Amino acid sequence: MTTPGRLMDQHHRPLGVLRLSLTARCNLSCPYCQPDGGEDTRLALHQRLQLIRACCELGLTTLRLTGGEPLLAPELDELLLAIQQGRNSRHDPLQQLQEVALTTNGTLLNGCRAEQLKRAGLDRITISLDGATGASVSRMAGLQGGERHGEQMLQRVLQGIAAAKAAGFHAESGAIKLNSVIQRGHNDDQLLPLAELARQQNVELRLIEYMDVGNRNGWSAAEVVPASELLSQLQQRWPLEPLGRPQHGTASRWRYRDGAGHIAAVASISQPFCRDCNRLRVTAEGMAYTCLFAEQGHDLRPFLGTDSSTDELQAALKAIWQQRTDRYSEEREQRQGEIRQPAEMAYLGG
Repeated sequence: MTTPGRLMDQHHRPLGVLRLSLTARCNLSCPYCQPDGGEDTRLALHQRLQLIRACCELGLTTLRLTGGEPLLAPELDELLLAIQQGRNSRHDPLQQLQEVALTTNGTLLNGCRAEQLKRAGLDRITISLDGATGASVSRMAGLQGGERHGEQMLQRVLQGIAAAKAAGFHAESGAIKLNSVIQRGHNDDQLLPLAELARQQNVELRLIEYMDVGNRNGWSAAEVVPASELLSQLQQRWPLEPLGRPQHGTASRWRYRDGAGHIAAVASISQPFCRDCNRLRVTAEGMAYTCLFAEQGHDLRPFLGTDSSTDELQAALKAIWQQRTDRYSEEREQRQGEIRQPAEMAYLGG
C-alpha cells in the first residue's frame, strides 16, 4: 500500500484528524448548538469508508465520529466494524488509524450499546454534559419539563459512563472523557460541581469556552468565560499542576495535585491554537470544512461513489487542504463587525 504522504496547508499544518459527522439529528437542543431537527441526506457506508481511506493515505491518524448525536445513526456499528476490519489488515490504508473516537451526549449509551461499540473497535468515548444538577442539565440541554427531566437525563448519562467503564473503556487511560461548555450567566455556577462529579467518576473533564460557531446560538463575547478564569477557580479549590497542550491538540491539561486525575481546557476564544490545527471536518452530507468557523465548504460527493476513483478523491482532498489558509480564532478581533454566515455546529459536529 502507499505510504501516507505529509500533506501540508499554507501554514504548514498537516492533515491528522478527520471529524466525520454521521447525522445532523440530535435528541437534545443545547442552546450553543441549536440543531434544527431536520433529517439529512447522509453519505452511504461505502462513501464514508472511501473518504476515510483516502484521508489515511494522506496522513490521517485519528478519526472522530460526531453528529448531531452519532448514536442516532443506524449505520454506526456497521461503519465501526468495517473500520476495525481494515485496521487489522496489513494492506488496508485504515491500518494507519491510531485512534477511533466518538462524541455523544450519553443519553443513549446503555450497557448493551457500550458493549457493541467496544466490540466494534471504538477506542474512546467523549460524553457531553453541561451541568451537575437537574435544573442546569435541563436548561443546557434544551429540555422540556424542567428540573425533573434534567435529573432523569443526568442519571442516564451517569449510567452511560458506568456502562462504558463496564464495557472496557478505561477512564484511567483517557478512554472516557467529559466535555462541558461553560457559558456565563447560564451554567458558570456548575464549574465546581462538574469538576467534583468528574473527580468522583475518575474521568477527565474538558472545559470548553463558549464559541461563535454558526448564527443560531446568539453568541456574545460577554458570555464567554475564559479558560484562565475557570482554572483560577479550580486552583483555589484543588491545587493543579500544568501539563501543557500537546502539539496539534485542542486542550491544555492539568493534573490534580491530590492525585484525583486530570482536567483540561479548550480555550479557542481566549487562547487560539490555529497555528497547529490539523483537523478536517466533513458533514453527514459530504461537505468538507477546514475550520470550525468556516463559511464555505467543499462538496466531496462528486468524488465519492462507484464512478469515482480514489485518485480523484485524493486529488480533491489535496487541493482543499493545500489551499487552506484559515485561522479564524486568531483573527476574530480584527474581523469584528463583519456579517458572516458560518456553518452551524449541528452540521459540523464540533
